[in-house]
Amino acid sequence: MIHIVKNGETLSSISKNYRRSISQLLAANPQLVPPFLIYPGQRLQIPGLPDPQSIEYQIIVSLNNRTLTLLKNGIPFKTYPVGIGKILTKTPIGDYVIVNRQPHPGGPYGAMWLSLSRAGYGIHGTNNPASIGKMVSKGCIRMYNKDVLQLAKFVPNGTRVMIQP
Repeated sequence: MIHIVKNGETLSSISKNYRRSISQLLAANPQLVPPFLIYPGQRLQIPGLPDPQSIEYQIIVSLNNRTLTLLKNGIPFKTYPVGIGKILTKTPIGDYVIVNRQPHPGGPYGAMWLSLSRAGYGIHGTNNPASIGKMVSKGCIRMYNKDVLQLAKFVPNGTRVMIQP
């Protein structure tokens, strides 16, 4: 997939967000030569992730409605209730992709963790089903375990996730 460099980003921050090493990023982007400076608007290849436009699914998270809608070929396919970030630890608005996944991550993350291309944030299950529909997380998107397991079966890594107000 291609990442468009944004203001303030560094190779290190991009590496962290996509869970790829700097050496992997450099190998995938031979146009980068020492001192490996990047600039806003520059296009970088992210190795190991497909082009999100090649994936038939997309996810839209509505923070106001506290829902996650799975689109298939641009048409709403499934909608799930979600829990979102608290006022002091808001869920970040923006466009991301799923970069990896971990079944049964343990702790409060329930049955599945889907990492987003923003370090520290993801879509996950919960060990507290009463939190769904509420603003209680540290910024992640919480789902019922059965729902996140179903979602994970549909969406591959590289799926676009749009978080909206």
